[in-house]
Amino acid sequence: MKPRKHKRKESFSVLLISNTGHNSKQYHITKSCMRLVAVFVCLVCITFGWFTYRYLTGQENISIAAGDNKDEEQTELMMQLASQQEAIKQLEEEKADLANQNNALTSENRALLEAAKSNMGINETETAVEPESDAAFPSRYPYSEAGIVSTKYSQDHPYVSIETQDEGNIVAAGEGTITEIGSDADHPLIIEIEHGNGYRTRYMFVQDAEPLHEEGDNVQIGDVLAAVNAENEQVDYQVIFEDEPIDPLIVFEAKG
Repeated sequence: MKPRKHKRKESFSVLLISNTGHNSKQYHITKSCMRLVAVFVCLVCITFGWFTYRYLTGQENISIAAGDNKDEEQTELMMQLASQQEAIKQLEEEKADLANQNNALTSENRALLEAAKSNMGINETETAVEPESDAAFPSRYPYSEAGIVSTKYSQDHPYVSIETQDEGNIVAAGEGTITEIGSDADHPLIIEIEHGNGYRTRYMFVQDAEPLHEEGDNVQIGDVLAAVNAENEQVDYQVIFEDEPIDPLIVFEAKG
């Protein structure tokens, strides 16, 4: 018989001694088991370290992403603020342009008013001189008696209202041609005279009256256009120069 070789197995003994009086226990652990335990512990440590690394890396990425989002939001807010400031600047420029245009229009309007006043002053001068030399100029008071001007000329009331007396007559303020005999809702009789020098006069009777002339008739200054048959009648007298009504007080010679 061949002699058999016995393999030796290295093992470790672990003795557990009880302090409570119970029997002690002894365990035998082979070297291979120790190696497996060591490998298992290493794997557990590696796995724990890997998960810890991944967690910390994820938190860092989240922080970076949050920081990027915050930067993007801040950049967008800055862009919106810049856009609003540009819009405000543009509105202020438009406001300044409108103010300049308004000032220019105001200045132009004032210049036109001054020119109109200047022309009116020239007309007043001509009124003081021309009535003696130009019979067509409507300088005469349109009533033969001392009527009372009850309502003066204004923009809302572009004529003068004359309160008449009994037995007076409405007369032509200047030489010209009767171009219209009509009426409207407020005046039963309207007589219009074209004087041929840019002036027209209108005699508007508030009460019924009978005209003494017809359309197309030529009249002289002072000719009677219609008779006043009762006391306290009203005649609205209007002077038109170049198709614009003007104050009659600046062109006729008032009597009384």
